[in-house]
Amino acid sequence: INIASALGAPVSTTHAIVGAIMGSGVAARGIEVVNWPVMGGIVASWVVSPLLGGVLAAMFLYFIKRSITYRVDMAAAARRVVPVLLAVLAWIFTTFLLVQGHGRWRIVGGAIALGCGFAAGLLTFFTVRARVVGPGRFIPNTKSGVNRLFTVPLMFAAAVMSFAHGSNDVANAVGPLAAIVHVVTQTGGSMQGANVAAWAMLVGALGIGVGLALFGPRVIRTIGSELTELDNMRAFSVVMASALTVIVASVLGLPVSSTHVVVGS
Repeated sequence: INIASALGAPVSTTHAIVGAIMGSGVAARGIEVVNWPVMGGIVASWVVSPLLGGVLAAMFLYFIKRSITYRVDMAAAARRVVPVLLAVLAWIFTTFLLVQGHGRWRIVGGAIALGCGFAAGLLTFFTVRARVVGPGRFIPNTKSGVNRLFTVPLMFAAAVMSFAHGSNDVANAVGPLAAIVHVVTQTGGSMQGANVAAWAMLVGALGIGVGLALFGPRVIRTIGSELTELDNMRAFSVVMASALTVIVASVLGLPVSSTHVVVGS
């Protein structure tokens, strides 16, 4: 992964870790040690998730084009649509956060989480709407002018994507360490009901920050500018679709590749 990052190649942390775990198991105990039904489900999710990300990104961008850029008054349409998009983003993120919790505790049930997420979405809608339609909020009736309106939504969407990445890819990286720590510290060596040490999660949190600082810019350049031409609206669609796909996978417990989901989107 470090070699690929140094070269700017957007490889999958998930694929590398799952392959390494399978290889070490085969080397230690033979081919029969691999749980092939589970492995098959994981590999299938690797195929499905980029396709799902691509479909969702196309749907988001199609909606934005139909509701904003194909309108005669694009500025007025953007003022109506952007608050709705951010409200949906807040609803998804808040619901996911409340349902999933910390992994060790669950804050509320699904119905209450949906209600709280809806309330957060309404608050976001009225807050954003007040800012984009307030006095002095002039937006040029051009595509570039509307694009500037997507700058802040894109920042929030990127934050949600980073959260989704931490809930999935970084969890995959910490998984082998957490398993070893549990086996060493518990009698019997069973992984049933294993608890993840807080310091192990802290290692993952520090690692993602240091890795971003060292090798992140090269991969960011590859994803952000060398695959296809992106503007703010397209980038927002990509990040929204990717975050939603990875969050759904995390809820289902599937270790998908956020890298491949982003590339597909």
